[in-house]
Amino acid sequence: MNDRSRLEAALNQSSAASSDFDLNPDVVLPAGRKLRPAGVLVPVMKGSFGAEVLLTKRSSRLKHHPGQIAFPGGKQDDGDADVIAAALREAEEEVGLPRTHVEVLGTLPTHETVTGFLVTPVVGWIETDFDVVPEPGEVAEVFRVPLAHVTGSECFTVQSRRWRGTRRHFYTVPFGPYYIWGATARILRGLAERMEAV
Repeated sequence: MNDRSRLEAALNQSSAASSDFDLNPDVVLPAGRKLRPAGVLVPVMKGSFGAEVLLTKRSSRLKHHPGQIAFPGGKQDDGDADVIAAALREAEEEVGLPRTHVEVLGTLPTHETVTGFLVTPVVGWIETDFDVVPEPGEVAEVFRVPLAHVTGSECFTVQSRRWRGTRRHFYTVPFGPYYIWGATARILRGLAERMEAV
């Protein structure tokens, strides 16, 4: 089965929604909390040695998650038809990926972040090369990682750090100089579990 077929089969699997609190069962989330809808694109494209996932390193000047590794994406605006449209628009703005180049294969379950977003990961297949143009105000760097690396459960570890007075645990899936953790790693971990099941 090729990479694209495995991705499509993985997207047909069922799994529960995830959150930044999955590894921290003692956290009590307030009832009736308002989450803002957002979409991120998980862009998968052909590489020299198999499929690769495009990721960004966020600008250190951003209010939310400065300097962290992330998928292109952001909150749903009033002009967006849905979270898929938001993900495609944001990817075009952040890295110069034309939305016409993206074939949407499907979505993964939503992910709740500590910053109050309900994120829908949109998995897209990119067949055509494009010129990466990072948006200087938002994106410090754009890079690719092998799909096999970020969908192999053996590449993930659980780490922790102090956050707001308590110890918070989270997934990581480092690659070279890139420390991929938090929501991005949790979403990739969910995709890894699905791909290993096909």
